[in-house]
Amino acid sequence: MAGAGGSLSRSGLRGREAELAELRALIGSVARTGSGALALIRGEPGIGKTTLLTEVVAGAAAAGFSVGLGKADELHHLVPLSSLATCVLHGDRPLLSGDALVDLARRHDQRIWLVERLAEVIEERAAGTPVLLALDDVQWADPLSRFALKQLPRRLRTSPVLWLLSERRGADGPAEEIVSAVRDELPVHTVALGPLSGAAIGLLADDVLGGAVDDRVRDLLEGAGGNPFLAVEMLAGLRTADGSAEPVPPGLVVGVRGRLGSLHPDTLRFLQRGAVLGRAFAFRDAAALCGRPPVELIPALEEAVRAGLLEDDGDQLVFRHDLLRQAVYVDVPPSARKALHREAASRLVAAGHQPIDVVSHVLRGAQPGDEEAVALLRRAADDVLPVTPQLAADLVTRALDLVPTARPSWFAVGEHAIVCLTRAGRNREALSTGDRLLACRPPVDVFGRLHAALGGTLWNLDLADELRRRTEAALAVGGAAPEVGARLAALRALALSRAHDLVPARAAGEEALRAALAIGDREAHVQALFALGEIALNAGENALARERFSALCAVDPAYVPEEIVAHQHVDDFGTGERLLAKAADEAGGVREAMLLWAQGQQHLELGRLDDAEADLVTMERLEDDVQAHVQQVNGRVIRSRIALLRGDREAAREHLDQARARLAAKPNPGNTAAVRFLEAVHAEADGDVRLAVDRIRRVQEEGPFLRWRLLRTWVGSAIRIAVRGADRELAEDLAAQAEAHAERNPSVPTATGIAARARGLVLDDPALLERSVALLRSSPRPLVRAAARADLGRALLAAGRRPEAVTVLTEAQAAFAASGAHAVAAQLQRELRRAGAGGRRAAGGRRPVQGWEALTASERKVARLVAEGHSNRTAAELLVVSPHTVNTHLTAAFRKLSVNSRVQLANLVTALPED
Repeated sequence: MAGAGGSLSRSGLRGREAELAELRALIGSVARTGSGALALIRGEPGIGKTTLLTEVVAGAAAAGFSVGLGKADELHHLVPLSSLATCVLHGDRPLLSGDALVDLARRHDQRIWLVERLAEVIEERAAGTPVLLALDDVQWADPLSRFALKQLPRRLRTSPVLWLLSERRGADGPAEEIVSAVRDELPVHTVALGPLSGAAIGLLADDVLGGAVDDRVRDLLEGAGGNPFLAVEMLAGLRTADGSAEPVPPGLVVGVRGRLGSLHPDTLRFLQRGAVLGRAFAFRDAAALCGRPPVELIPALEEAVRAGLLEDDGDQLVFRHDLLRQAVYVDVPPSARKALHREAASRLVAAGHQPIDVVSHVLRGAQPGDEEAVALLRRAADDVLPVTPQLAADLVTRALDLVPTARPSWFAVGEHAIVCLTRAGRNREALSTGDRLLACRPPVDVFGRLHAALGGTLWNLDLADELRRRTEAALAVGGAAPEVGARLAALRALALSRAHDLVPARAAGEEALRAALAIGDREAHVQALFALGEIALNAGENALARERFSALCAVDPAYVPEEIVAHQHVDDFGTGERLLAKAADEAGGVREAMLLWAQGQQHLELGRLDDAEADLVTMERLEDDVQAHVQQVNGRVIRSRIALLRGDREAAREHLDQARARLAAKPNPGNTAAVRFLEAVHAEADGDVRLAVDRIRRVQEEGPFLRWRLLRTWVGSAIRIAVRGADRELAEDLAAQAEAHAERNPSVPTATGIAARARGLVLDDPALLERSVALLRSSPRPLVRAAARADLGRALLAAGRRPEAVTVLTEAQAAFAASGAHAVAAQLQRELRRAGAGGRRAAGGRRPVQGWEALTASERKVARLVAEGHSNRTAAELLVVSPHTVNTHLTAAFRKLSVNSRVQLANLVTALPED
């Protein structure tokens, strides 16, 4: 901070000694412990936040930190990553070069992927030296930077990285959002800057004036209210005058106005145009907005710099403080500001700036009917849609507001809005927008396009019947372009995939696929293949489903998670493993949460309960991060079943409660069936067989395809409940389903073995259960094999064939114990003892909750790799998993080992013997 008459230098820290000491101590703590922290400096404008932040950054650099210092800008608060970019590009040794950042932004297509790549860059630097990343004025951070700042401190909490943010007191939200996201996982320090004391203001006056402060000056400083910047500006010649309704200190507005009054009119005009462009602006851009060649405005620039209003860093001109820029800005009449913003947008685009760079000006200056503004907003929306879909939706809905409903372009912009709103997860708003457009009786070709655009919206809302009705209506009206007709036909087939009779659905899907291929429309092709894949899955035709999803993935690799799961359904876990490894190797972040769902299913079915749970925990976190809740209900259902298998009833109940809560937010039939089944399992465990049977019956009522998609490998549990409840009809129905599924999948050992087991349980027939065990020897699913052996062992005991029963039960117990299903293993051990056999003790039983022995096998692997110096990325590559999963394992390891940094982890692991 400096007044017009000279530099404040150290005087800006008058009265801030305690705050500076606190932040210096935090720097020392991060360097000493090797773990992360976050500090937030808060205060009113001009209170000294920037000066304190800059001093702390300088101190960290002197202490050996690698530092990045950036500043968010009010008029660039929509440009994705612009705020955080100023941090990572700062200094002599920036974390990223400008070219690397541009390449990163060009290649990414998901926020999660981008954040992980940034985390890897920071983590790599932090491995050699502590890092401080400081962002001033975070209240103006762009949405993508805010998203990253909510993730990165948590992701890097085990590395020596200090995050230093400043925010204006009273600003809405960003800093509090960031603090709320990280406060449970790393230390957070809030430094609130209040008004300076009278003594500190007096010292400040001495610094500026270089002499005694008289009563007149003291009276003047009373109006500063302890604000150091305002005090300095007053000392530089400002005088208190009438008030103002603008959100800038009135004395500052009048004082700056007085100083501007002495400037040449060209200088005043130049400063006002610069204030419209933002705190930092290019000389050439301001000259263009003045309508003058830059050379003619050099005297104006020189005068503005001499007056202490602007600084020139060689690349940009910068108002010396935000308050100065705002004081100049509010002195421009509101109507003139609006016109200047609109003019600025046009001139900046003409000069080569991207649409997103000028959006703030468009939003401030556009009037209804402004077609150029509409076009700029739509182009900007398309540019940011992959990483900030919420912003894209906001931009295109604003564009829609600017188009009069009488114009033909209203429908085109409306269609664009539907797409962006759906991508942003704002499906209800998308549907409302579509219905508003349709109510205005669009031409028949537009009618079809709007219904095609609403297809994804209705599917996301689980409104399959409404999707069928609308697509059939649009197809009946006709008049749509061929590619739109093909898309509508594919969407109709997708809607029919939820019908009870799948024969018409299959025919509709095949017809839609032929139309898509004939026309050559990629979108229709993808939709038709997805519909056919869903139809095959719902029909239980697993081999055909694999064929459909493999074909779909060849057209659009984003569907690789569906292909992996389709391979799992035919017991082809080898191909699933290869596809997962390939996805992990390929940069691009294709639907990472869904990939984790597929990976979790892989681990679950292969009996790796610990790894399955870690995948599901990570998946839920990523879905929460991007607010796209797709598999959260199913994830909690599986985690509850895993907890029951382990014997952790408290955790199982918590997961059930969470599944119910998530069901309330997404109450589709599939989620409903999954929760009802879980309720049946819990009821059985609680001894309430009647309730358990009721819940299984409710599952059956959800529809034949849903119940079978849910009960593929869990049908044995459902039948046991029905048998215990003496509901023969229900047990027969379930067994018939299993047998029908086996008939459709005769080459899948799990399907044929489960069918034999189901019928054996209904008939209490040891011979059928023996056949089931024999068939399942070819199944790759150890828990399914173990469950069949347990059923056979019990049947053999009941039949008096004790030696055979003991052998089979012992094998089942060992398999459950090896998978970590300790509660089931313990139950089988008790049954063996009652049968007069010792039984093999469940290996290790339940793990302790703290210490090295509390870690899962994967957590130990990750801990050892990180202790050896591996980053999350290199550890993930060695273990062939996602870096996000490594982060989950590492978080659990840190918690169980009570350590807070990689250094502490390395010291602990080094002292341990090899596993």
